[in-house]
Amino acid sequence: MLPIRTATPDDWQAIASLLSMLFHHTIDPEEDQLDQRQWEPDRSLVITEGDAVVAHATAVTRDLTVPGAVVPAAHVTMVGVAPTHRRRGALTGMMHQQLREVPEPIAVLWASEARIYGRFGYGLAGQRLELSVETSEVRLPAASAPPRLRVVLAAECRPDLAKVYDQLRADRTGWSSRSEATWGYVLSDTAARRNGATALRAVLHEGIGGIDGYALWRTQSSWTSGSNPDSEVLVREVAAANLEAYAALWRFLLSIDLTRTATYGFAAIDEPLVHLVNEPRRLNARFKDSLWVRLVDVGAALAARRYRTDIDVVIEVSDPLLPANNGRWRLTGGAERAACRRTDDSADLACDVRELGAAYLGGTSLTTLAAAGRVRELRPGALTAASTAFGWHRPPSAPEIYNPPMITASLTSL
Repeated sequence: MLPIRTATPDDWQAIASLLSMLFHHTIDPEEDQLDQRQWEPDRSLVITEGDAVVAHATAVTRDLTVPGAVVPAAHVTMVGVAPTHRRRGALTGMMHQQLREVPEPIAVLWASEARIYGRFGYGLAGQRLELSVETSEVRLPAASAPPRLRVVLAAECRPDLAKVYDQLRADRTGWSSRSEATWGYVLSDTAARRNGATALRAVLHEGIGGIDGYALWRTQSSWTSGSNPDSEVLVREVAAANLEAYAALWRFLLSIDLTRTATYGFAAIDEPLVHLVNEPRRLNARFKDSLWVRLVDVGAALAARRYRTDIDVVIEVSDPLLPANNGRWRLTGGAERAACRRTDDSADLACDVRELGAAYLGGTSLTTLAAAGRVRELRPGALTAASTAFGWHRPPSAPEIYNPPMITASLTSL
C-alpha cells in the first residue's frame, strides 16, 4: 500500500476530482468552492500516486446531541478510493489511522454503502423515514385559528432558522451543531443544488413569543400529458417547537397550489405527521438508515451520555482496531450523571464495540442486538436492565446529510 499522509490545502482539486469520479458527479465551480470552505485539511488523510489523489478520508469538526448531553463528534465524510487502487488496503489503512488520531470520543457518518463500515466498528445507530406524500389524499386536523406564516428565501432568514434549530437541538438526539459557516453552507442555493427546481425557500411560523418553527422547501414544476398540474414539493427540513407550529407548517407544505406530491427524506422514526394525517398509508413511508456511530474512546463516550434509568453494569468490550478499548468497563449512572471505568469485576454483558455504537444514541436496543446474536448476557437480568437504561424518550433523528452535495445526492433522492 502507498503511504498515507495528512492533506495540505494544495491537495483540494485532486481530492475533488477523485470524489466527483467516485460519486458520479461533474465538478460544479460554485459547489466546489463551498465544499472546499467546509473541508479541514489538517483532519484529512490522502494517498497519492504522482500528482493524483487515489484515496481520501476526512472528518468535520462538529458536536452531536446524544441522550442527555452534547458531545464532540468526528463527522466522517468524503471517504473513497480510486477504482484503480482497490483491494490494496487503502481504505482499511485510512480508517484505522483516522480512528487512532481523532480527538473526539465518538465518530459518526452516513454510509454510501451500509456494508462497508461495520468492519471498522461503526454500528447502525439511527434510522429515518422517507416520505412521498400523495397530498390530495391526506388531511390534517383543522386549525383553531389562522396561522401566522411568512415565506421568504431561505438565505434571508438565517438568524430565525438558527434560533429555532438551536432551541430544539438540545433535546433532539442525532442533531449536529451548526456554526455560522455551516449555516451558510446549508442555505447556499447554487444552480447545481436546485437541479431544475425552484430556489430554496423558508416558511416561518410565528407564535406568541416569536418564530417557533420553520420548513425549508423547493418545488419542482411538472404537468401531465393532459396539461394538468403535477408538481412536487421537495421538503428539505422541518423544525417546530410545538404542535401548533408543526401542524401549521405541514398544512402549508401539503396544500401548495399546482402540486400533487410532497417528498421528505429526513422524517424521524417518531414523526408526528404519521399520527396527524387521516390516511397515513398515503405518506408512503419507507425506512432507511441514517447515522452510524463509532465509539473511539469507550470510557469517555459512555460517561458522556445520560441514561433513561439508573444503571450499574460491567460490559466486556472487544475492539480489534483500538486495543485501548478492549476489556471490562463498569458503567454507572442515570439521568443526571454517568461514569465508566475499567474494572476486574465479572462481566454482565459482552459485545463488540460496534454494538455499543449502535446502541449509543438510544435508537437500537441492546435486546434487539442480543436477539441478533450481537450481545451476550452473562448475568441473568443484566440485559433487560441495561437495554432499558440505554434507551431514550425519543429515537434519534438526523435532519441533514452533512456530506458535500456530490455525496449527498447519491444517498437520498432529495
